[in-house]
Amino acid sequence: MEAYLSFNGNAAEALAFYAKSLGGKILFSMTFGESPMGKDTPDSHKNKVMHATLEARGKQLMASDLPPGMPFNGYKGFSLSVQATDVNEGEQLFKALSEGGKVTVPYAATFWSPGFGMLEDKFGVPWMVNVAHPQT
Repeated sequence: MEAYLSFNGNAAEALAFYAKSLGGKILFSMTFGESPMGKDTPDSHKNKVMHATLEARGKQLMASDLPPGMPFNGYKGFSLSVQATDVNEGEQLFKALSEGGKVTVPYAATFWSPGFGMLEDKFGVPWMVNVAHPQT
């Protein structure tokens, strides 16, 4: 299962931020203007992302900007979760993703993990960063 995020006109900026924060790369990106329906796309959306795929940490995240006429209602009822291999990596991921955003649960040790935190990134997307507890 993979997540697909819809953005309010800033998908390209968000994907570049995620690629940098997560050490990933954008595998594919097509604008509405580059698509087969490009000639019928309003000028305001020609350079907006119709579909893109980012690969990071062995996973894929897909995204697009909303098409013309579709309202953006924010993100509710989910979080993207990224697993770190150790506390230091988790802290780096948390700091990178929370840059310009809002920390909702500070990164710290918990009863289930040596490092866990929750945030809303600068695009409003909710994230959880978790370090797997070492098996004994």
